[in-house]
Amino acid sequence: MALMAVAFPILPQKTAEWRSFMDELNGPRHADFADSRRRAGVQERTFLQATPMGDLVIVTLEGDDPARSFGQMVHSTDAFTVWFLERVKAIHGVDLTAEMDSPSQLVIDSSRAAVLVK
Repeated sequence: MALMAVAFPILPQKTAEWRSFMDELNGPRHADFADSRRRAGVQERTFLQATPMGDLVIVTLEGDDPARSFGQMVHSTDAFTVWFLERVKAIHGVDLTAEMDSPSQLVIDSSRAAVLVK
């Protein structure tokens, strides 16, 4: 299994809105959320991290090819994904459908001898 992690800042004054978003994903929209990730072939975990610069979210995706799965998830057009992407944009200020380089880069792994930093 491969692992990918991505960090997204929460826009100022949006942490309460983010918590409501998480309540929906853990509650009435959980089945849609879980099904979306199952179709993409990943398990997602999300962490809230408070920092002196503001709150941010750390998202991990674990699966055979999490980068491919990430692309698959953000380019789906089903109602759940459209809703999810709108919430992400409103809370984080990030349009996940926009073309981007890899959203994260692994730079060190304690289980391997070395990871090249580009």
